[in-house]
Amino acid sequence: MKAGAKPCQFIFRIMSVVSKETHLWKGGGGVLSKSRWGNQLRTAFQRSYQEKISRWENRLANGGGQRVVRPFDWGLEWTDGWPCAVPVTSDGLDPAHHLNRLNRAAVEHSDEFFAYRTPSDFQLDGRLLRFTSPVATPHPENNVAHAQWFPVSGQSRRAVIVLPHWNAQSHQHAGLCRILSLLGLPALRVSLPYHDFRLLAGMERADYAVSPNVSRTVDAGRQAVIDTRCCLDWLQAQGYEKFGIVGTSLGSCYAFLTSAHDARLQVNVFNLFSLYFADVVWYGLSTRHVRQGLEGHVELEQLRQSWAAITPLSYMDQFARFPKRSLLLSAAYDTTFYPQFSEAMLEEIRRRNLPHETAVLPCGHYTLARTPFQLLDAWHICSFLKRWL
Repeated sequence: MKAGAKPCQFIFRIMSVVSKETHLWKGGGGVLSKSRWGNQLRTAFQRSYQEKISRWENRLANGGGQRVVRPFDWGLEWTDGWPCAVPVTSDGLDPAHHLNRLNRAAVEHSDEFFAYRTPSDFQLDGRLLRFTSPVATPHPENNVAHAQWFPVSGQSRRAVIVLPHWNAQSHQHAGLCRILSLLGLPALRVSLPYHDFRLLAGMERADYAVSPNVSRTVDAGRQAVIDTRCCLDWLQAQGYEKFGIVGTSLGSCYAFLTSAHDARLQVNVFNLFSLYFADVVWYGLSTRHVRQGLEGHVELEQLRQSWAAITPLSYMDQFARFPKRSLLLSAAYDTTFYPQFSEAMLEEIRRRNLPHETAVLPCGHYTLARTPFQLLDAWHICSFLKRWL
């Protein structure tokens, strides 16, 4: 048995018990569902529990640093490097209509939109991988992609890419990567555009990744997908042959877009997921300040069209063309990726009969990162990857 295997297996056994017990909280059986009195007690408990989670969520959301309301901009200059870009002509199109046209072209020719040339300057310094992003932006800090490498002892032909959540710091998700490496699965944690190592000078948050600058938000999503595919190239050059991906929140969206355009990703974990991009920003607790910058300039329907190129709904058929197996994890009390947004994606996956597993955790978006929910989440992720990768 490999070093570290016994502790991990012990944790997994503990979490399997916890996983079964959560059925009591959602009415899955047990003592509390065997009588009218039991049903009333369970309902009261669920209401009290949900209120507690809601208060906890709001405290965590409000404690995440200063949120700045950035100015609205269509940002059409960010579209100049897109392969689907067409020049602004004198046909009278306003910026919104022009951006809609670009998004339609991006979706129709998405393999070209997410195409790239493999970097020639991969450098592994200790356990930090760096390379020049194929997507050039006006910000030098953001043009160097970073990924933290968590290898395993011995040989392995399998590897996992981990895409963190929005505004993740460089140390976050490292714990998951360490567990994966203990289980014999090397992991590469990719820094998202404008995040941690790539954070712009003078900024506390990764505001440029999702913002009221409409085209820049699309460009950041395109860059995230392309940088992730570059990481797959590097792993393949090291001799790895089978690949999985774990994306959380915003990273989950980027992971889906990447997997829809790269056949090498055979096993997927979408940890907090949504079929929509614009709707999450418009209604979500985490993005209230982004909506404040958008309101008065754009309506939700227009925003959906303007962000179609980075919306999972646009690429369900592309995702279905490759053989894949997916785990989709959602939170019962999520007020950022609302349950109806997650259910809509599951409906699309079921309609196409795609192999998948699901789990609903008894927490919210922010509380997922707190004990005991992060342990339950890690158990689902690691056991799925260990089983299928």
